[in-house]
Amino acid sequence: MSTNYSKKTNWGQFVPLVTVFFFWGFVAASNDILIPVFKKAFNLSQSQSQLVSVAFYVAYTVGSLIYMFISKAIKQDVVNKIGYKNGLIVGLLISAAGTLLFYPAANMGSFPLMISGLFIVGLGFSLQQIVANPLAIEVGPTETGSQRLTMAGGINNFGTTIGPLIVSFAIFGSASAANTEASIESVKVPYLILGAAFVLVAILLKFSSLPKVTPTITEDTDDAVPGEHRDSALKYPQLVLGMIAIFVYVGVEVSTASNLPAYMEKSLGFSTKDIAPYVSLYWASLMIGRWTGAVDAFDITAGFKKILRFLAPYLAFGVFLLVNAIAKHDLSHFYIYGVIILVMIIADILSKGNPARMLLIFSSMGILSLAIGMMTSGMTSVYAFTSVGLFCSTLWPCIFALAINGLGKHTNQGSGYLIMMIMGGGIISWIQGMLADMTNIHFSYIVGILCFAYLAFYAIRVTKILKAQGIELDHVKSESGH
Repeated sequence: MSTNYSKKTNWGQFVPLVTVFFFWGFVAASNDILIPVFKKAFNLSQSQSQLVSVAFYVAYTVGSLIYMFISKAIKQDVVNKIGYKNGLIVGLLISAAGTLLFYPAANMGSFPLMISGLFIVGLGFSLQQIVANPLAIEVGPTETGSQRLTMAGGINNFGTTIGPLIVSFAIFGSASAANTEASIESVKVPYLILGAAFVLVAILLKFSSLPKVTPTITEDTDDAVPGEHRDSALKYPQLVLGMIAIFVYVGVEVSTASNLPAYMEKSLGFSTKDIAPYVSLYWASLMIGRWTGAVDAFDITAGFKKILRFLAPYLAFGVFLLVNAIAKHDLSHFYIYGVIILVMIIADILSKGNPARMLLIFSSMGILSLAIGMMTSGMTSVYAFTSVGLFCSTLWPCIFALAINGLGKHTNQGSGYLIMMIMGGGIISWIQGMLADMTNIHFSYIVGILCFAYLAFYAIRVTKILKAQGIELDHVKSESGH
């Protein structure tokens, strides 16, 4: 982007902006509570119940394709035409329209109408993603843009942490309530309230200080690799392999959580209403990792940053414990998780800020976590599965940075292709659900191991590709969390 609006981060613009990041996380994690509710209410198989994830995440791809089609039709980028602020507002109103479908869907008892509502919510989110990520960079110095995106990712994961708890409370009542079943009727109210929140934030953004116009994007006219003249981002192997990496990364992140309720119900005998704290812990694990990465966004001394790298993850863990304490859940089960967080901190230190090394180390830890979960039972397996969130926390920025590095004038095009691959969250969840129907849910987590195995392969392969192009990995900077 050509210019910044301020030499310092404009927190007055950044704070209202991150509300949309919060919504993305809130809805995504709340889907994990809807899945077991819909499964029982509509008598669905595990693979059919995963259509909740499919509808929501495929909407990102469909939304991106619609965006590209409209931009091509009007021969101008849509956001460049309507501006940042209006882009966010339109995205929020589209999502609000999706929540309205929950009312007739609940009254009619229609599963297709329910997931259609989620699909439209996802369409709105896709436009919000296109606008909000570059805008988070634009509201301050470019050199700290990635840290602001990481911070926004931490806000996103605050939404994922409290989303399952709030939706579970709205459907089942308090943790001490006797209600263990949910009718479809109980689903419509929380989502209508969510729709009203979308509209309210859209109104507030209209009168906020967010920039109305989109700055002119200037791109390099030369290809990144001397002597090569590639006419498409798809001609770069780091991007093509990176698209697959984003697909399987979002896939393993989402499918691990979305299949967890069924595992805890079938294998461990949990009731649906008692699962929310563990779904919350999974998504809080991503917040724990991303809050650590947000430390660099603050102008503090190097020594204090080292201290915060240890304090930030436990502060995030404290937020998880606090919201669960407010929800009157028994916290004694979660204290042991502090030891697992220490393992993540050590892995982060070993990565030394190198995205390829971090991708390899964290993917290997993800494989280990899932393997332990599959080979054990009881709460050991539950904590092993939830710890996958810790090792997914920083993978998006690693993959994103590696995939678009060296693309030169094709960088924006490459970024668009990567965003489209978010649909992996739905497809991989559905594949794991199908495997669970054919075998059992415990074994179905082999799908996640295969996803992490590809990510480890990508870390090794992209290192060789970028070195062949003369790109030093130590200078590759991470971008953001989705």
